[in-house]
This record gives sequence, structure tokens and C-alpha cells, in this order.
Amino acid sequence: MRVASGLRHWLLHSGDGFLLPLVILAFFWQLGTPALFDLDEGAFSAATWEMLHRGDFITTFLNGEPRFDKPILIYWLQALSVSAFGISEWSLRLPSALTASAWVMATYYFAKPRMPRQNAILVAVMLATSAMIIVIGRAATADAVLNLLIALTLFDVWRYWEQPTRMVLFRVFLWLGLGFLCKGPVAVAIPFVVSAFLYLSHQQWQTWLKTVFNPYGLMVFLAVAAPWYILEYQAQGQAFIEGFFFKHNVDRFSDTMEGHGGQVWYYLVALPFIIMPFGGLLVQLVRKAGGEGIDRFLWFWFAFVFVFFSFSNTQLPHYLLYGITPLLLLLAKHCGENPNRWLAVVPAVLVAVVLLFLPELLAQAVVQNPTPYFQGLLEQAQQGMGIFYRAATGIYLLALLALLLWANVQNYLRLIGVAVLQTLFLGSILIPVVAFTQQAAVKNAAHFAQQHLTATPDRIGATIVMDGVNMPSFTTYREAITPRRAPEVGEYVFSKADHLQPADAYVVVFKQGGLVLAKKVTAP
Repeated sequence: MRVASGLRHWLLHSGDGFLLPLVILAFFWQLGTPALFDLDEGAFSAATWEMLHRGDFITTFLNGEPRFDKPILIYWLQALSVSAFGISEWSLRLPSALTASAWVMATYYFAKPRMPRQNAILVAVMLATSAMIIVIGRAATADAVLNLLIALTLFDVWRYWEQPTRMVLFRVFLWLGLGFLCKGPVAVAIPFVVSAFLYLSHQQWQTWLKTVFNPYGLMVFLAVAAPWYILEYQAQGQAFIEGFFFKHNVDRFSDTMEGHGGQVWYYLVALPFIIMPFGGLLVQLVRKAGGEGIDRFLWFWFAFVFVFFSFSNTQLPHYLLYGITPLLLLLAKHCGENPNRWLAVVPAVLVAVVLLFLPELLAQAVVQNPTPYFQGLLEQAQQGMGIFYRAATGIYLLALLALLLWANVQNYLRLIGVAVLQTLFLGSILIPVVAFTQQAAVKNAAHFAQQHLTATPDRIGATIVMDGVNMPSFTTYREAITPRRAPEVGEYVFSKADHLQPADAYVVVFKQGGLVLAKKVTAP
């Protein structure tokens, strides 16, 4: 009881000092330990390395080919970090960790004057410790930066609607410009629709039009975003328009890309896991849907993102994060005083039980798909999920059960305890184990190639290509461009063990986790 009382006193009377340990735990603890994940982290990191290698800070390339997936901002941020600290998992992820931390802080300071302090603290905890936010806050991708900018934009949209000032209006257009430089049209579309609802729902459509088309605001937006788009169009011409705007924006919504299709109900199922361990509280929140003022604004912000991406033909869990900020604000405001004890703890307990038996589940999955590659992954998993993993997961489960059964503690503190435990487990155990399973072989193969197949003063370097896999982190770790094509005789290829046919046309020089480096010695 004294521990709970002391924690509550510290949270409520420590000023804003709780934010620093919170974001360090959520986004910086073990940040550089896991290997880079393919495909996304590998692609962003390899493109950043190639940007520095080429000295071209306008067009991004991936293994020698222009990469039009995203605009330039994240690459500039990663290049700045790598230039300052050297290339490593930590430096490549640092921009995401910093912007995710800023996202938490911005949300807390938005909530602080609009709800009781206890609830504002809870929304900061929720944002920092939700499962998917921890993942993207530790990932070398553009998503943490984009989510910060969308949140900043719509926070200032609300502030400007409450009390219009020129400075707030200019900030809105500044965030929009940076968002357009980070991800493109989606960073503008979401605030555009949500702000339209806010003004039109109060019969202020003329004010909205004047605000949206404010000439000084548009000048700020264009000053931030336009120069790079102009320079990129001058460098790449119509290929940039077709590759970025049509393929990676219009087609991503209208067609299934990269195998990421889904159903209309996809995000309904995914939502509780995206905000784990807070998914159970959605049951409490549904009863309080609606409302006026800021509640209506937050509900529409979340609902628009949820519905829009539910009807997209390309669906990924992190797309819903664009609308998670308002949802967590609503959860903290309406469920934070006294969250249901069972809804606060039991979902995390059930997930921990599944994770305890994850090695057996993976083994059963490989039985259903017994290819050499998946068998190699299973071998990696068995190395990473030994006694230590089982013991750590068991301790995590017991700690959650202790929180569930602990008498005489407020459910508010119980919920925070669950969030802290999950964050520790994800950062210290689960993410490193998953990274080892999926990426250890990629990293080791790249280091083998760097040490044994790279040109030195007394040795001619080998040509290495990538075929049958798309794992650009191999390029990052090897620090050399690796074209994606079939190998020619005399060249080395990085591939899956079962992809190289006929097998006697290749000599394997490295093999691990279902992946190989092999030299092609004869034509088929």
C-alpha cells in the first residue's frame, strides 16, 4: 500500500519530471540492440546509407534504383544522425526515438489544461507504452515522425479554433509542410478533413475556408515543402510523379501492394492489439461515445482515420496510428479515473500466456510450411528462445498476475504498472528475440561478405547480388550496393537456401537461418 501511495504521490507532485524516465524506457532502452528489421527498416536504412555514399541529398536510391516510396525528410534526419554518430542501429533509429518522445510530450501538454492532471499523466503513459507505438518509436522508418507532425497539426487546429492567433496558424502550416515533406498527401489530407468537420459542425464554413486558404499560411507551407518537390521533379521528371504520387499514394489506397491486403473489419480486430495493454478499456469507452466540444473533435479524428483505412486495399497496422492519439486522449479522459480492474490487466495476461508458448507455436507453424527457409528460421528461434526467454516470460506473466490480484491498490496505478511491465518486456526480451530470429543470419551474412568478399589492397572484390529475397538491411550491414537480379557465372548471390536451382550450379560459402551466400560456378 505504501508503494502504491508513494508512486501516486510522485506522479501527481513531481511536476513533469515523470516524462523523461518514461520516454527513456519506452524508446531508448535497448534501442540499438536488435538488428534492423526487413523490409521497412532495412529499406530506409540502406537508402540513407546510399544517400551518404552518393552524396545526393535530393533523390533517394535503394541498391542503385531510385526509391520513390517516401519523401525526403526521414532520410535527411537519419543521414544527420549517422553523420554525427556513425552508422549503427542506434543512430538510424535515433530520429524515430526522438520524435516519438516529442509526440508523447506534445500530447501530454495538450491534455494537461484540458483534463485532470492524473488523466493527462495517464494519456502520456498510454501513448508511450502502447505496443505499436513502442515498435514504430524504435524503428528506422518515417512513421514516428509523421505521427508527431499529424498530432502537432491537429492540436494546433484545435487551439486556433479555440483562440485564433497568427502564430498558431503559422505553426499549423509549418507542421503541414513538414508532414508533406515526410510522407506526402496523407499528412495534409487527414488534418484537412478533420478541420473541415470541426468548423462545419459549428456552422463556420466560411471561417474554415479563410483559414485553409490563408495566403500567409500557404506561403509558410510552400516555403517548407515545395523546394524539395521541385528539385526532385527536375532531377527525375515524370518518373517521380508516377512513382511517388500515383504508385505509392493513389495505388496504395486503390490496390493491394506488397501483399498487404485486408478486409473492412481488419482494424476492428487489430485495434486492441495496436494499443495493448489498453485494448480492454475500449469496452468501457464505447459506452461513452459521442459528446460535445473537444470530445466530438477527437472522436471524429479517430473515426475518420479508422474508416478511411478500413476501406483501403493496402492495410498495415501502423496506418491506424494516425488516429490513435485522439483515441488515447478519450480513453484517458473517460476511463482514467477508475479503469476496470479486469479489463486493465487480463488482456495483457492472455497475451503473455501466448508468448510463453511461442516456441511451440512457431514449431507448429513450420510443420505446416516445412520449407528450408522456415526451418532455418525455427532453428534461429530455438536459439533465441531458450531457457532465458522462457524464464523471463514466466516472470513477466507472474508479475502481471500479481498486479491483478494485488489488493488495496487503485486501478489507475494497476494499469500504469501493467504498461511499464509490458514496455520492459518488449524492449528487453521480445523485440530482441524476434530480431535475432529474423535478422541474425542477414547481419552475419553481410559481415561475412564484408570481411571475405570485399576488395582489399591485395584482393579483387567479388560482385554480390540479391535474388529470391528482399532484405535491404544486407546492404546496410555490408555497406555496399547489392543489385537485385539473378547472378551470372562467377558472381555471388545472397538468397534463400531453397531458391538456388539447380543446387550443383552454386558453391555455398555461408549458410545460416535458411539464408545463403553462394557463388555461381556454372550456367544451368
